[in-house]
Amino acid sequence: MSTVFSRIIAGEIPGRFVWADDVCVAFSTVAPVTDGHVLVVPRIEVDQLTDAPDDLVAHLAVVAATIGRAQRAAWDAPRAAVMVAGFEVPHLHVHVLPAWDEGALRLDRARGDVPPEELDAAAERLREALREAGHGAHVPRVLDSARL
Repeated sequence: MSTVFSRIIAGEIPGRFVWADDVCVAFSTVAPVTDGHVLVVPRIEVDQLTDAPDDLVAHLAVVAATIGRAQRAAWDAPRAAVMVAGFEVPHLHVHVLPAWDEGALRLDRARGDVPPEELDAAAERLREALREAGHGAHVPRVLDSARL
């Protein structure tokens, strides 16, 4: 049975993509803790971090760091928070978000009522920061997976 993340990657469910390569994608969460909160998700279905091969974990870490640098630049944040919890969806995913304090690591602070236009604007702001940082080859030209 495919996960909700696999369905987003396949284009069956809309997603606001900010990164795509052969190994993983990154898209906005619909319940961000802070503006710019994204999930880095491998294309293959792996239940959790401890089940993933080392080369996949390393790739996800590099992409998360790249996105974190762009988030810091786009939102002038002092930190980029990175967390792997995995209780929400049984498909490995790395939360990456601009952070001003440790509260960014509390998923119980996620905002499920953010208007779609604000989510779109945050995704575009991050996409632009990634392009400006020289990562345009991995930034999809459109926000949805139908064209990945």
